[in-house]
Amino acid sequence: MGVDVLTIDLWGRVSFITGGARGIGRACAEALAQAGSAVAISDLAAGEAQASAAAIAAACGVSARGYACDVRDPAAVRATVDAVAADFGGLDHVVNNAGVQFVSPIVDFPEEKYDFVRAIDLDGVFYTTKAAWKHLVARGRGRIVNIASVHGLVASAYKAAYVASKHGVVGLTRAAAIEGAPHAITVNAICPGAVMTDLVRGQAADLVKSYGGGISEAEALERAFLDAMPTKRFIDVAEVGALCAFLCSDYAVSITGAPVAIDGGWSAH
Repeated sequence: MGVDVLTIDLWGRVSFITGGARGIGRACAEALAQAGSAVAISDLAAGEAQASAAAIAAACGVSARGYACDVRDPAAVRATVDAVAADFGGLDHVVNNAGVQFVSPIVDFPEEKYDFVRAIDLDGVFYTTKAAWKHLVARGRGRIVNIASVHGLVASAYKAAYVASKHGVVGLTRAAAIEGAPHAITVNAICPGAVMTDLVRGQAADLVKSYGGGISEAEALERAFLDAMPTKRFIDVAEVGALCAFLCSDYAVSITGAPVAIDGGWSAH
């Protein structure tokens, strides 16, 4: 029997995306909605989450709602996830996307910034996964997609907190995949290389300082990102969204515990 690999059907399913108001999170929400899934978007600002949800609902014809949630707060995460399951009648997919970055040499790295990055980029993934687990088990199947990074596979200078956190996300992904298998829950990590988002743009000024100045912000971004990528191009957020939708589909039922690189060859050398 042939397989129509062009059709990803997620109708009747519910997806929860953290940090979904913009960037990669918004692209994942859009791709899931285009495949038919209802989407619940959380972000720090309720207004931004609700605006993104409204735009996706109008464009894709699916149910969508926005929620305010700080993934650093386990109680807030539990309340938000439970609210999503109640509002939509269940939960099928979780996309742990919320993330931040801070760039500094280790010797100057502020401890509070290390804690801040770790709390969002790693601890928030754990809190959301834990909160969602019972809802996925109740469905008899589930998909968790963690947006890690190429920095969950390799390292770069000046990003100690981010690299440590994203390596932790890959490890958490593998552990959760083992526990999820008996419940038909798959857990995978997408590891993007240089995706042109606000998170990347926001690093430009600090990267210039880290390189000792004397270069433009564009040159600093190219040195920090594209020099390591054989393809020499920034990745479009829609590419990551499409991969997320695939990993949530029935085609990916046997893919679990995998750090999936979409990095232009960065981690290949």
